[in-house]
Parts: sequence; structure tokens; C-alpha cells
Amino acid sequence: MAAEQDPEGRAAARPLLTDLYQATMALGYWRAGRAQEAAEFELFFRRCPFGGAFALAAGLRDCVRFVRAFRLRDADVQFLASVLPPDTDPAFFQHLRALDCSGVTVRALPEGSLAFPGVPLLQVSGPLLVVQLLETPLLCLVSYASLIATNAARLRLIAGPEKRLLELGLRRAQGPDGGLTASTYSYLGGFDGSSNMLAGQLRGVPVAGTLAHSFITSFSGTEVPPDPMLAPAAGQGPRVDLAACVETWLERVCGHLGLGVQEPHRGERAAFVAYALAFPRAFQGLLDTYSVRRSGLPNFLAVALALEELGYQAVGVRLDSGDLLQQAQETRGVFRTVAAQFRVPWLESIPIAVSNNIDEEELARLAQKGSEVNVIGIGTSVVTCPRQPSLGCVYKLVSVGGQPRMKLTEDPEKQTLPGSKAAFRLLGSDGALLLDVLQLAEEPPPQAGQELRVWPRGTQESCTVRPAHVEPLLRLWVQQGQPLPPSSPQLCEPLPSLAESRAFAQRSLSRLSPAHRRLEQPALYQVALSEKLRALVDRLSARGAL
Repeated sequence: MAAEQDPEGRAAARPLLTDLYQATMALGYWRAGRAQEAAEFELFFRRCPFGGAFALAAGLRDCVRFVRAFRLRDADVQFLASVLPPDTDPAFFQHLRALDCSGVTVRALPEGSLAFPGVPLLQVSGPLLVVQLLETPLLCLVSYASLIATNAARLRLIAGPEKRLLELGLRRAQGPDGGLTASTYSYLGGFDGSSNMLAGQLRGVPVAGTLAHSFITSFSGTEVPPDPMLAPAAGQGPRVDLAACVETWLERVCGHLGLGVQEPHRGERAAFVAYALAFPRAFQGLLDTYSVRRSGLPNFLAVALALEELGYQAVGVRLDSGDLLQQAQETRGVFRTVAAQFRVPWLESIPIAVSNNIDEEELARLAQKGSEVNVIGIGTSVVTCPRQPSLGCVYKLVSVGGQPRMKLTEDPEKQTLPGSKAAFRLLGSDGALLLDVLQLAEEPPPQAGQELRVWPRGTQESCTVRPAHVEPLLRLWVQQGQPLPPSSPQLCEPLPSLAESRAFAQRSLSRLSPAHRRLEQPALYQVALSEKLRALVDRLSARGAL
């Protein structure tokens, strides 16, 4: 679909979002007469991020859009001509102008899948020149998305299922594209929403937000609202001067809290009144602009109780500085006493939101039993992934011309696994994950109930496993440039929505054992090779991969 018909397409990468050496290799392939030679690449990572035992696969939807839209424009080709040797054959540029992904096939883990080292996130096959050109953009689209989704999943595991998590990191993100990606895939990883409106418009991410300290400090208290009158929520009855009603309630609240009526900041109260007039059904107070106890709380309560008289219910408060856990507990205590004093039961359980440079350690503190925090906003720690800024994905050639290819290096960790492959997840009778197995695509798939001999990666000995259930991992998403329809004989599903992928990610995480889900010093999940794949690795290694 064209970008103008597809809002998400407006966020798609462009073909020249790539490294120069992709273009120089393309010229080399073309000059050698190999541009159309069949090839297959795999995109994977070597180590789980953040010292954990899992990652979440993400970015597939962006990859599919990129592959479908891939086409070099005249301006792109002209720029390539300016950076390649001046004596480059003009026929090469004509070849580039006609280039698309009509011959490309993509298999991949569904978004939100658990992913482990060495298991392909994507398999990309097609004409050698084209699939080589796709390397850098696909790595760019998958690596950061998967890193963000995994980071968000870790934060969700720390917070538990009950806390509402909001991503607030756009202003801290690495540029506009990084901000949009972070907002999108933190939602996939388990956050409940984002402050990023573009992510809402283009990606359907639920958006949330209220007001900042600047709104409050902009009021001095001398401002006169052009229309201070507010009608009852039910729509019947006379309109009421909200500001005057708030002043009446302020005396009662201050009397209950043991405060002088002059202590709460006038400008803050005026700001709260202005916001309540604009959003009577969604009033939320930011309490810490001046003093939570002496100003923010009494001003909020005066406005909330004035609104309650008219049938409206405030939706919450936010704390953005200081000891957030302690302040939330103290604030909840005040809400409980005020709710009892003025017989307003809903006030007792009004949501308390917190924000302010929350990292994994502070999140664990805020999520502990007895915490009165309901909503947690996280910015820098989710979008910048400070514990590990890159997932380290790689894109490696595994076959060309129907023959397996293998990279041998001085570093065993960087050796690649040759050949076109299939991947399966083996499960026990209780549904527990046993291991993932990689095998050559030509091999018959493992069968439930049958004993299988495999070679765990990183070991020199084989083991046997008898799975109760077997799940194929890699699905066919794009075949020769086109997504497969739901009725395809290959039984391939259409791309799920972002919300569906988010739900799938949470189901995937729930299947991990506590030992693998543990965020510090987890048990490592096993990935194993079939006997036939292991034999191919040994044979090519002995021959120098020739």
C-alpha cells in the first residue's frame, strides 16, 4: 500500500538509509554477473541484552513495509552515481532504477516472540544484489525495536501486572525516529501507553498526558477566567462559579489538614481551576510544583471536592520529585482521611502517578508490596536503554546459489551457521519451554513424543530430548515481495496489529520459567543444533568453509 494510504508507511525507512559498502558490493555483484544469483541471509543476535536470558522480537512490521516499498528513486540513483567511481558503467545505474523486492521472500519470528541467541529473527532470501542491499536497513529496523521491546518487558516484569506504565521519553530519545520507535515498541513490550502523539496517530499507541510544571508556574493567582462557570456533570441545574466554590472548599480542607488558608499557593490553585474548567471530567493535579503537603494537596483537594459537588470525579494526581514512594504513601493517607471526613469514598482510591528519572532499581522500590503508587511514568530509562545501548544484531549470508556458506573467524562466537534453516521450540508436557532447535530446512520437523538427539550450542556433547509439543518458530510473511493473504495455502497469518503483538508478547513472557525470567543472573536458555546441521558445520569447518 502507498504511504499516503497507510499512516504507518509515513514512518518507513528509505532505501539509502544504508552503508556505502552495500552499494559498492552491489556494483561488485553486478559486474561479476551475480546480481540475480539466489541467496539467503539470516538476521540474529549473539547474546541476550541487559544480562538477561531472553529478548523480544520486534520491528517486523517496519521490515515488511520497507521491503514492499523498496524502490530507488532517480534522486537516489543520482546520489549513488556521485559517490561511486566516475567510470562506473551507466548500465549499472539503469539496473538500480529497475530494482525492487519482487523476488524477495521474508520469514521471521512473529513480533512479540521470545528470541534467543543464534535463532534467526529474520530470514531474507532472493537475488543476491537486492538482499545484500537490504542488510543495513533491516538491521536498523529490527535491532533497536527489539532492544526497546525487551527493555520494556524487563520493566514490566519488575513492575508486575497491576501497575500502569507510561512511556514519557520522547524528549530524551535519540532523535525523532528513535522517539517514534521507542514509543511504539515500549508499548509492544508491555507499557500501557505513551505521551508521544505521533505514535498514537501513526501506530495506534494509546496516548496519555496532562500538564507540566510550566502550566502551573505560568499562573500568579491574579488571573480572572473569562468564564468561571461550570455546568453540572448531569447537564441539569444552574451553572456554578467553580473558582468561588473552590475557595469555599479550600477553607474546609485547610481546616481539616491544620493549614492556614493562605499557605496553599494562589497561582497553583488558579492553574488547577483553569485546568478543571477545561477538563472537568479528566482533572488531574500535579502536586509538587511548590510543596506537596502545604500547597499541592490542599489546592488539588479543594478543586476535586468542588468538582465532586457538580457530579465530576477527578482522575488522579502526579508526583514528580523527591522520595516518590514516601510521598505517595503520605498522599494516600491524606486522601483516606479527607474521603472519610467529607464522605467522598472514591477519593480514597484515586490513582497516584509518579515520574522522575525512574530506573530499574527505583521501579522495584515503587512496585513493592504496600506501595501506594498506581501509575509510573518512565522516560530516559526506557528509550535510551542505559544498561545496554545496542542489541548487536548481525545479518549473515548462509547460502548462495543453493550452496551453504559459513563464516570462519578467529573468534568462535562470530562463526555463522551455514545453510537454509528451520527453527522449532520444544516444550514439555506441562507447556514449559525446553529448548530451541535449529536444523536444515530440508530435514523433517521434530515430532512430539519422539526422542531427538541435538547438540546444544557452546558444548561439545550431544543430548537427547523427547518433546511433548513442538512449535515452528519462523513464519512466511512475504513471498516474492508480497505479503501472503490469510487464505494462503502456506497458512501464513497476516501481520497482526500492534495491540495483538503486545498481547502475544505478554503471553510469550508468561511461558518463561522463573529461572529464565529472572533479570539478574538468570539461567541460560538452550539453543541446540540438529545432528545434520552440526555435521554440516563440522564438515565446512574442516574444509575451511569452501
